[in-house]
Amino acid sequence: MLLGSQLRRLREARGITREAAGYSIRASESKISRMELGRVSFKTRDVEDLLTLYGITDESERQALVSLAREANVAGWWHSYSDVLPNWFPTYVGLEGAASLIRAYEVQFVHGLLQTEAYAHAVVRRGMKGAGAADIDRRVALRLERQKYLVAENAPEFHIVLDEAALRRPYGGREVMRGQLQHLIDISERPNVRLQIMPFSFGGHSGESGAFTILSFPESDLSDVVYLEQLTSALYLDKREDVAQYEQALKELQQDSPGPDESRDLLRGLLQLS
Repeated sequence: MLLGSQLRRLREARGITREAAGYSIRASESKISRMELGRVSFKTRDVEDLLTLYGITDESERQALVSLAREANVAGWWHSYSDVLPNWFPTYVGLEGAASLIRAYEVQFVHGLLQTEAYAHAVVRRGMKGAGAADIDRRVALRLERQKYLVAENAPEFHIVLDEAALRRPYGGREVMRGQLQHLIDISERPNVRLQIMPFSFGGHSGESGAFTILSFPESDLSDVVYLEQLTSALYLDKREDVAQYEQALKELQQDSPGPDESRDLLRGLLQLS
């Protein structure tokens, strides 16, 4: 997806049609469209030919994009869990693992990167009605594997606003919720995690459209991606005007929510009440 969006921007900047781009690599206009949406694999030769067509002559820039094409064709570790995942989610896991900054707002439940194993089991069981214990365990195992990103040597920055509703809605019973609240308190102390709580007392706010995640990447020429999960699919938005609106919404959520220290105090208060 990242490579496809970059190729699309380069093509549009040169005023080249998809049809002309397809002709240059002996392909159809529809294939260029699928490439730019990240829905097909990339041949190194095709990427090199497109870069030549788009006037990209700087060798370092060319190599960065060609290397990205090679990486895009390598199956990630998460593909071994594809049998228990909706077909749109492996893409998100790959993007999440490549991100240097993850910003999110969550309202239904605690964000997957912050869930305890017991809480994750409760959430997954609710979401995978009728699934066997083994499939539930595998989905939870994937979630726990993703969480290693936050404590890795090159961990991303993670800025999260949790709606108080996510903390008041019980999953798994009293002890599970107590463990989850304590985990949020503990992990919010990590230097790369900024956790804020949007309290009920604030009233209406800029997160009215629901949960979303914004992923940013270390490569300066790669656009941010907004991830929106739906019941039967997901949307990945990378157009600058779309991303800007979600960035503004998150900025307002952060400004309107108590800061990290005050949010920890709110979590401690909820823990005492639970």
